[in-house]
Amino acid sequence: MALQFTSTPSTARKAQAEREAVLADPGFGRHFTDHMVLIDWTVEDGWHDARVEPYGPFTVDPASAVLHYGQEIFEGLKAYRREDGSVWTFRPDQNAARMQRSAQRLALPQLPTEDFVESLRRLVEVDEQWVPAGGEDSLYLRPFMIANEVFLGVRAAQTVLFSVIASPAGPYFPAGVKPVSIWLSREYARAGKGGTGAAKCGGNYAASLLPTQEAFANGCAQVLFLDESGDANLEELGGMNVVLVKADGTLVTPRSESILDGITRNSLLELAQDMGHAVEHRPVTLDEWRDGVASGEIVESFACGTAAVITPIVAIKAKDEADAFGDPDAPAGEVTMALRTALTDIQHGRADDAHGWMTQLVEAR
Repeated sequence: MALQFTSTPSTARKAQAEREAVLADPGFGRHFTDHMVLIDWTVEDGWHDARVEPYGPFTVDPASAVLHYGQEIFEGLKAYRREDGSVWTFRPDQNAARMQRSAQRLALPQLPTEDFVESLRRLVEVDEQWVPAGGEDSLYLRPFMIANEVFLGVRAAQTVLFSVIASPAGPYFPAGVKPVSIWLSREYARAGKGGTGAAKCGGNYAASLLPTQEAFANGCAQVLFLDESGDANLEELGGMNVVLVKADGTLVTPRSESILDGITRNSLLELAQDMGHAVEHRPVTLDEWRDGVASGEIVESFACGTAAVITPIVAIKAKDEADAFGDPDAPAGEVTMALRTALTDIQHGRADDAHGWMTQLVEAR
């Protein structure tokens, strides 16, 4: 049975002028809407007390399990305003399914898909004025789940909180899509076999922060991780999947049990197949990438994820010069940019949604 939501309107909504100033230059993850969704879970009662409340701090006991054992997961997706004023989101059922898989791996309860999607709808409905209009602006939605049982024993928590917050987001590339160089990390691993790499949990991202700092220090936008097998198989970046484009138009993306199952990546690969491209999802070595670039067999590469959609990769930098390759001054590839346009046009309602990926959250005005 679907959850029934209650709603408590905020008495401290931001004034229109303040909100418009934020929407004129939202950045990413710096400003938040007036409300949030909360849903409780206990072993005895399951999911209950679904509610929309004014945005504000949680009261978290110092002994809450999440603070000691990192039992938490999250998701990320966007809401887009169309010209008619309606608001839509992209494949929320897939985010719900991935969150359920993450929950299973982290020993957390699984929120049903219909309740997950309804939580997004309820928040966007009440904070609809925060959804930007025009260009590639959007409202970023962050569902997350934390273990909030007050108990220091090492076991799965028996009380959990699910929440959704929202933040207006400007275009990832305000001056147009910019190709980037990536830093190769051989010293650090993002996740290992049998670990939590395929789950969207904070620990994976925390593990990427130190090597990402190293990447920044070397003039790179992101860090590329390899698996721990010793074969130098590609994994993913600190927060994005990787795709290579061969000279014959084939798209190749790494397969591994420790890679996050990217919704943006999967959608781009489907669109590529619609365009007539072959797709290979298999283990890929660093040698194959480097040698393919040198021989001309691999002509493009890109990273993909919710925030940027697609980021063209033009060079790999590394401590060992033998690992470095590519041209930092190369332009973005044609296939890369065609796929980016195809996906963003669907998300913003500029193209036909042949796959039925979009879900309406707010009706046209």
